[in-house]
Amino acid sequence: MAKPKPESSIRILNRRATHDYFIDVKVECGVVLMGTEVKSLRDGLGQINDAFGQIRGTELYLVNSYIDPYTKAAIVYNHDPRRERKLLVHKRERQKLEAELETKGTTLVPLVMYFKDGKVKVEMGVGRGKQSFDKRQTIKKKEMDREVKRAMSVRQ
Repeated sequence: MAKPKPESSIRILNRRATHDYFIDVKVECGVVLMGTEVKSLRDGLGQINDAFGQIRGTELYLVNSYIDPYTKAAIVYNHDPRRERKLLVHKRERQKLEAELETKGTTLVPLVMYFKDGKVKVEMGVGRGKQSFDKRQTIKKKEMDREVKRAMSVRQ
């Protein structure tokens, strides 16, 4: 029988976020989920690549995230894969996010979804969109860092 993954190793990343946005502020949020959603996430079956955050009134929502239906559950009790999920944050953190989002060109982007003490958390970031020349500079910097690491490993 296959050994289950420890919860700490289950991380759903949004790799496009750091490529498309400069991330200014990060906030850890709890997520309101159904039981079948949690079970699917424990299997690593979720995506947050196209997702974004919205503030409606006094509540924060994760929109357009995808969590696969749990295959071992009955169809009647399964969840809608694309439903909006409520995020749990403190009032001060929500107000801080609202203030940051008032700036033109910013958006609320999920960076990573993970388990912490048996609960699902999402790290949300306030992102400013990158232009194509910014993306080229970022790629160039990553390549330079990679070359430096390679040179250092050969030297030792």
